Amino acid sequence: MTDIKAIILDWGGVLIDDPTPAMMAYFANSLSVTAENYIKAHRKFIADLENGDMTENAFWKNVCAELGISKLPALSLWMEGFKHVYSPKQDMFSLARALHRSGYKTAVLSNTEAPSVEYFRQQDYDMFDTVIFSCEERMKKPELRIYQTAASRLAVPPEQIVFIDDRQEHIDGAKKAGLNAILFENYQQVIRALSDLSVKVTARLY
Repeated sequence: MTDIKAIILDWGGVLIDDPTPAMMAYFANSLSVTAENYIKAHRKFIADLENGDMTENAFWKNVCAELGISKLPALSLWMEGFKHVYSPKQDMFSLARALHRSGYKTAVLSNTEAPSVEYFRQQDYDMFDTVIFSCEERMKKPELRIYQTAASRLAVPPEQIVFIDDRQEHIDGAKKAGLNAILFENYQQVIRALSDLSVKVTARLY
């Protein structure tokens, strides 16, 4: 078995609770529309925001036009919503820190939007060697290029990397790129899966 040298973690759904459902409710309430109508409009434009092809201002202009809303929300709405629902999985952050202290390279790889990235950087996390966000790279999981970019930034061959994500299509993309991959269910399951790959954590988790 190839020695594992690096672990890449997804953000939303792995390091934090999936923020999407609560954000949809927050935005719908802020815009005084039903969640169902907001989600329909959101889905039309979110891919361009995640890809970095659309600014937050343009996103809200398009969403509001779709919903028949004339007054645009403040540009801080996305940040406010994200901050409101942000819920870190402390055990997973502790695991990332322990892996890093044990000598493994660590990274975050996430499909996400510029306002969310800004909030991530405000947290000043110190347990990641590099972070790769779709809106900055202008490519998304499960595109092969984004996994290749992550491996290049870590300077580790794909076969020596473990990728952890909560979506099967992202796991499939990682495997096609040559990475080992774990479909996230919960903390204990990840610990067992890492152990099966002979990943050893010598630092304390808490």
